[in-house]
Amino acid sequence: MTRLLKEKIEYGDFQTPIELAEKICCKLVDLGIEPDIIIEPTCGIGNFIKAAANTFQSANQVIGIDINYDYINKIKQERFFLQDTRITIHQADFFQFNWSSLVQEAQGHILIIGNLPWVTNSKQGKIQGDNLPLKTNFKKYSALEAITGKSNFDISEWMLIQIINHLQQYQASIAVLCKTSVARKLLSYIHSQKLYLDYCASYKIDAKRYFAANVDACLLFCKVKPNSQNYFCDVFNSLDEGKFYQIGYHASLLVKDIDKFNSVKDLYNPKPSKKWRSGIKHDCSDIMEFHKVQDGYINGLGEIIDLEETYIFPLIKGSDVAQGRIENSNRYVLVTQRLIGEPTDKLKDLAPKTWKYLEHHAPYLDNRKSKIYKTTPRFSIFGVGEYTFSPWKIAICGLYKKLSFRLIGTIENKPTIFDDTVYFLFFDNEEAANQAFTHLTSPLATDFYSSLIFWDEKRPIKTSILNCLNLSALAKRLSVNC
Repeated sequence: MTRLLKEKIEYGDFQTPIELAEKICCKLVDLGIEPDIIIEPTCGIGNFIKAAANTFQSANQVIGIDINYDYINKIKQERFFLQDTRITIHQADFFQFNWSSLVQEAQGHILIIGNLPWVTNSKQGKIQGDNLPLKTNFKKYSALEAITGKSNFDISEWMLIQIINHLQQYQASIAVLCKTSVARKLLSYIHSQKLYLDYCASYKIDAKRYFAANVDACLLFCKVKPNSQNYFCDVFNSLDEGKFYQIGYHASLLVKDIDKFNSVKDLYNPKPSKKWRSGIKHDCSDIMEFHKVQDGYINGLGEIIDLEETYIFPLIKGSDVAQGRIENSNRYVLVTQRLIGEPTDKLKDLAPKTWKYLEHHAPYLDNRKSKIYKTTPRFSIFGVGEYTFSPWKIAICGLYKKLSFRLIGTIENKPTIFDDTVYFLFFDNEEAANQAFTHLTSPLATDFYSSLIFWDEKRPIKTSILNCLNLSALAKRLSVNC
């Protein structure tokens, strides 16, 4: 990776075209924004500063800040910035800048405008980048949640949280380009902390056109007003669109479309009696997964192996579930436990060939990166329980952007096992499974889930959403409609 490419990734350096910056400023005028002071916290080459200074002639101060010395030096040499005496440019690191002091000195309505870095903290780690805040668990995740990935966050999310906190006691507006998912995360943070928010809206931006980036992006617009707590966001398909739908909260649940949800909210159940489960997590497919061949099984290393059938089960991946390839499978998985934390050394006596195979490949299994394996029995897996071995299941892949439930029975007289991209309900008999499948594939169930699912997310379908549907209430409504 070249130094310039590394820096572009590290600083999330997607410079805003002047055309888009001007369009956004005009939108703010339409929204009635009349700032007295404008602050661009990551001003880059200065296009937002230029557009804002031209648009808001009434602003007394226009302040641009950026960490990149070359950008700051270039701005300071441009005639436009030299001629407009309201403009002040600082070279500074966002994470070390004294934002409290700057905001406290501001007089009148504050407008924070700009385009924050489009990069995550995990991406920074991969490229050994330093453009990060001090490491703190600012979302208060548990140790397990942090280990399994929830601690990953966008740098822009952290920045927006700092900005919204600094503006709590002021009349202020925020107009920032960011990922659509980041805009929702900020709303969730504001709601969880019961911060002040007067109004919120997002306007979809064509990131492919303006930034050559394949990401769902938006202009996030927030108005902050002391003592105002309106936790919703109007979502527009573009800067020019007049129609919108509204995301907001039902109790502690973030709802994608409040109007649609209100028509089916009687089906909402925060404490379900029957819960969706996830498939098995083993983090070592070369060793734990096989294809069947004439002489036995072949693993991901190309080794033909002979194992007892006791702990080998047919495997269906998330992509198979999504595509409907569920009647049979040529994939198999080694399931070493029936319960999380169950001792595995009993395989020595019950399945000696399997135990010998595991010991032979211990360097792969013992070196799995996730910390969840460090304090569990050797050769452990996760996402396993008695439910794993139920004969009937209704499954859906969490990664695909479509509600495609599948009814799946046994294969080769063995329970079907899923990978950890799949969520499923489990049943002991076919009749109960068929009835639940009919209910889940009804238009009413689709309307319910569609009001909650944010399809732009990496894994849009989650157990937290699937579990919200009260299956008993759904069955009653469907019987009445019939």
